[in-house]
Amino acid sequence: MASGTTMRERADWLSARLPRPLDRMRSIKLKLAIVMVCSGAVAFAFFALRIGWLPPKTTVASMLLALVLSQVLAHGMTLPLRQMTAAAKRMAQGDYSRRVRATSRDEVGQLAEAFNQMAADLAAADQQRRDFIANVSHELRTPITALGVVLENLVDGVAEPDPATLRTALAQTERLSLLVTELLALSSVEAGAVALDRETLPLEPLLKEVVAEAEVMAAAVDRSVRFTIAGARGLSVYADRARLHQVLLNLLDNATRHGPAHGEVRVSAHALREDTVIEVEDDGPGIPPADRARAFERFTRGGRTNGGGTGLGLAIARWIVDLHGGTIAVAAPGSRIRLTLPNP
Repeated sequence: MASGTTMRERADWLSARLPRPLDRMRSIKLKLAIVMVCSGAVAFAFFALRIGWLPPKTTVASMLLALVLSQVLAHGMTLPLRQMTAAAKRMAQGDYSRRVRATSRDEVGQLAEAFNQMAADLAAADQQRRDFIANVSHELRTPITALGVVLENLVDGVAEPDPATLRTALAQTERLSLLVTELLALSSVEAGAVALDRETLPLEPLLKEVVAEAEVMAAAVDRSVRFTIAGARGLSVYADRARLHQVLLNLLDNATRHGPAHGEVRVSAHALREDTVIEVEDDGPGIPPADRARAFERFTRGGRTNGGGTGLGLAIARWIVDLHGGTIAVAAPGSRIRLTLPNP
């Protein structure tokens, strides 16, 4: 393996130092024509040297035919490159709709396919960016507008600063604070600024701690939800305690908001050979199968609109689980979130 790597390195070193006399040419078709003429001239010269004579008219005609044929064939070879150049210029202006016709099976065809895939990925990323900005603007506008209306009514004397009015203002402020906190958390995770401090954690005490906090949060949104824990006794996970606590709390908060007001949220766990599985299930209608793949995207609520929330909790959970090398997904019947963490 080492000798093969050394040979490749030597070949790359030699290839990088070979002369490139045609680099000044601006057209690859012209380069191909020069290659055809030079190689033909060398071939005819060698033939003449060995035979001693060549008919001049036939030689010139052959060279011209080879030159014309090279240009005809080069047109199809270089067309994808010209299309990629035009598409790249359009991309620089924000247009990701251009695609290159990739029919050949050579390196140019492979490059065209890779270019088309890159263009599709950039278009998807640009659409996600636009959706993200639109969703953030919408989510920020709602509590700010509501808070502004409450404060304006207080200033104008339309409403009295009674406990009910102040609770409304506080609720909108808390919603705005939650959104900003989740955006900062998601930004930190995506930027790779989150460092994991993993350790072996007993699972049952952690779940009880998270459930106790989730009960307080449920009471704050007027939801008398009952939480149950099953199967966690004796299990342990290898994870960052603070980050796993954040994931589980997000899952319980999501289940609380999207389940019935007086329903039940069930937390269960079991061990597999290589993974530990944690499931959170509520009594809500569940996420439709068509929306389950998008449930962990930013601001996506998986088709479940009751209960509010910013739609960022599951996105943050997915990023943290990915950092742990685990998986998170929506399981049947759609109201169950399954989290798997690899065993140490």
